[in-house]
Amino acid sequence: MIQRIDLRGRTLSRRELTDVLPRTEVRVEDAAERVAPIIAQVREHGAAALRDLAERFDGVRPEHLRVPPAALAAALEGLDPDVRAGLEEAIRRVRAVHAAQRPAEHTVELADGARVRQRWIPVRRVGLYVPGGLAVYPSTVVMNAVAAQEAGVSELVVTSPPQRENAGLPHPTVLAACALLGVDEVYAVGGAQAVAMLAYGARGTEPQDGDVLCEPVDVVTGPGNVYVAAAKRLVRGVVGIDAEAGPTEIAVLADDTADADHVAADLVSQAEHDPMAAAVLVTPSTALADAVEARVEVRARATKHAERVAEALEGTQSAVVLVDDLEQGLEVVDAYGAEHLELQTADAAALADRVQSAGAIFVGPYAPVSLGDYMAGSNHVLPTGGSAHSSSGLGVHSFVRAVHVVEYSRDALGELADRIVAVADAEDLPAHGEAVRARFETTATDGEHA
Repeated sequence: MIQRIDLRGRTLSRRELTDVLPRTEVRVEDAAERVAPIIAQVREHGAAALRDLAERFDGVRPEHLRVPPAALAAALEGLDPDVRAGLEEAIRRVRAVHAAQRPAEHTVELADGARVRQRWIPVRRVGLYVPGGLAVYPSTVVMNAVAAQEAGVSELVVTSPPQRENAGLPHPTVLAACALLGVDEVYAVGGAQAVAMLAYGARGTEPQDGDVLCEPVDVVTGPGNVYVAAAKRLVRGVVGIDAEAGPTEIAVLADDTADADHVAADLVSQAEHDPMAAAVLVTPSTALADAVEARVEVRARATKHAERVAEALEGTQSAVVLVDDLEQGLEVVDAYGAEHLELQTADAAALADRVQSAGAIFVGPYAPVSLGDYMAGSNHVLPTGGSAHSSSGLGVHSFVRAVHVVEYSRDALGELADRIVAVADAEDLPAHGEAVRARFETTATDGEHA
């Protein structure tokens, strides 16, 4: 069901490792060609385009693009008590972790009267995308909204695809999660058109829309399919984005101390997301590899979404990778840069401190990715496709900007004046130096020193 890649006895460069490891082929460039006209359509025609596109892609024409307050209240009232308790616990834990992420302001005194202060300013308005294709993601509402709230964002907008089964509104559990978090600006819009609406805003075309359906946001976050990723790429610069998140992935680095059934269960659980999901085991133990493959076969056949799971596990993006030892295994997982990395080895905590590239690291046999998906307190909106080499998962930092506040007295500037002039002249920008000297020269207008 799952391919093997044998790297034992081979010494590979980082580039060679990257080339040989399995990865989902996501052609964002190709998707962008299909997405560009959608974005243009939304910019030009607003709510009318959003309804046309919903009918085309979601099979329903929403009467209310903005979800009415009564629908949010009804969704929360009808929420299963056990699900509500689970979401409330997730909110509590995620909020505790993200509250600790708030960056502290600081001031550096460089000399008497020379001070640079750093402020962290939240963005004003954010758009949070919640997928609604093969699964339902109230947990993604939690991850996006709590991080933004803890950053101090004042306006939160959630958008999720309309559902035929819910009268053209997003899934009721998604709506209930919004209500739990106090988010009342929610839209029944999905896909690339949702990203376009968030980036450019949309005017109303029906009485229930108002003159303006949705105002533009400053930042768009949240996972989605390749078309959502392509739309984010096309609007980047108009708005900020978190990342071009692609298909989900798990890598497990395990030795012969790991429980084969645990590893198999975790690979299958990630494959459940999407036929393009990637599941990778890296191990120096052929006995574990054999046992995991056998358990994967059993679990994949027995699970509810067996066809989807089988397609993901049989795809070129999934593999069992054999290595000489854990040192080589660490090189492999660092080269891969997984969205989710599980370490099921002896002394896994020490190994975790040596990992250089991963969206999130799950340590030991009792920290499965499923824990992080819901209630670990960590954020599950994570970099995919190797972007963990340079990007972080979603957090408070995704919604704040660092701004330097510069305060200098006359004497403090005077101490640097000649040096500033010298550097400005060296750059052939003499007016820069003159702007400093002007503060210390007598002018015709004031007749005295500044």
